[in-house]
Amino acid sequence: MQSWYSIFPKSPWLSIYAWVIFCLLPFFFIFRSSSSIQISVGIFILFLFFLSYMFSFKSKSGLVYMWLSFEMVINVVMTLLFGYVYLSLFTAFFIGNIRNSVGFFIMYGLHIAFTIGAIVAGFFIEIDLFLAQVHFILITVIGVVLLPFNLYNRNKREKLEGQLENAKERISELIIFEERQRIARDLHDTLGQKLSLIGLKSDLAGKLVSRDPAAAVKELHDIRQTASTALKEVRELVSNMRATKLEDEMLRIQQILKAAEMNFTIEGDPAFTNIPTIVENVLSMCLKEAVTNVVKHSYGTSCRISFEQLPNEFVITIEDDGIGITRGGESSPGNGLRGMRERLEFVNGSLRVEGGKGTKLAIRVPAVITHIMESD
Repeated sequence: MQSWYSIFPKSPWLSIYAWVIFCLLPFFFIFRSSSSIQISVGIFILFLFFLSYMFSFKSKSGLVYMWLSFEMVINVVMTLLFGYVYLSLFTAFFIGNIRNSVGFFIMYGLHIAFTIGAIVAGFFIEIDLFLAQVHFILITVIGVVLLPFNLYNRNKREKLEGQLENAKERISELIIFEERQRIARDLHDTLGQKLSLIGLKSDLAGKLVSRDPAAAVKELHDIRQTASTALKEVRELVSNMRATKLEDEMLRIQQILKAAEMNFTIEGDPAFTNIPTIVENVLSMCLKEAVTNVVKHSYGTSCRISFEQLPNEFVITIEDDGIGITRGGESSPGNGLRGMRERLEFVNGSLRVEGGKGTKLAIRVPAVITHIMESD
């Protein structure tokens, strides 16, 4: 839940529609009373309910259950005095968002008991009023019974999915760490001995230059041969590294966006030319992280991804039409943006975040690093 008034986080207009209906409908029941005192009491009680509803969302401790109890009492009063039972759906919605299992089942049971008890009592007090809306009352009771369970199970599933995603990220980090360790061992085994040999032969060649030039030339030839062999082995090692192509990553990203039922457009060609393997790996990981954030946190309906290869840099832009981001993502939860910046710093890249109506991420990596790697 982003805020107390967001009933449908991914559909703000649907939330507004629900609030308009359930805020105006009580007045129809209240103004049926001929007494101005009853009308004043009804409006005051309605004001107390929405005040309690707002405070229940803002409370972070046991006060939540106090405000929720106030809402239940107000539901009973509105049902008995005016025959209006539909505020109980708001209470049921909030109960479904309680994360504590014990608190959920206690408040869930109490709410059902109070709601049904008030309805039964209402039939004895003013049977004509309740018979006229019996169909809607039955739907409300069904909502009071099923809505909290549906929301509770959905929140529980989302929590488990979040934990699973964190576990996957942790496993990915461990795999990367193990890959780095393996590369370090392979580089040490590949270069350590040969660099030591090159160093010894260089010292020997320096001593033989004046005494035995022919022997010094032979040593220099051996140094060149050893360096060529080392360079060949390093190239073989790099070519055997697991590479993540942007084109392959885009296929997985499209599957993610389709599963999230988000519209998406792709501009440009992800097949950058003359891009080093390590740079493409970094860009692929950052692109995956950015799209994952869009799906999980933006609450948007569309995403646009563009690829641009400039003479001096590679640029990937990700935009969404969601709730936006503040302060360049500095205050955002999680380590996604920070991890992206750390990866990009490794290849002299940068990440720019723009908020407002949606979020825009611009990933840039200088192409000059390509020429450096090629020259090496």
